[in-house]
Amino acid sequence: MLSKNALVRARKAFESMYDGTCTITEHQKVKMENKSTGFQDVVVLENQSCRLSFKTINSTSQNENAASSVVQVTKVFLAPEIQVKPGSKLDITQNGVQTLFKSSGVPAVYETHQEIVVELFKEWS
Repeated sequence: MLSKNALVRARKAFESMYDGTCTITEHQKVKMENKSTGFQDVVVLENQSCRLSFKTINSTSQNENAASSVVQVTKVFLAPEIQVKPGSKLDITQNGVQTLFKSSGVPAVYETHQEIVVELFKEWS
């Protein structure tokens, strides 16, 4: 277990690599004026520092006739106290490129950061 000072230094070092910004939007249920239930996009966090990471995985098959496939896994790194619900839309700008992603599951939360696997946003589920 890290001491408080070591933890603070480790977190600062980790966050110094953040070179993107993230806006998080949730698709929330709302009561309409006519008492029906609808959905509305609600921005829950804006301009949060983050970092995108891309990893390419080559999938090989036991079958010689099958072509191997290439899959890209994309993760976003954020501060550990940020709450990101599965299915949230993340509008991330990094290196001058803006891309919409959807969080695809529960984040892996550590003392210094959290990692969330994301996929390209197509539409609300």
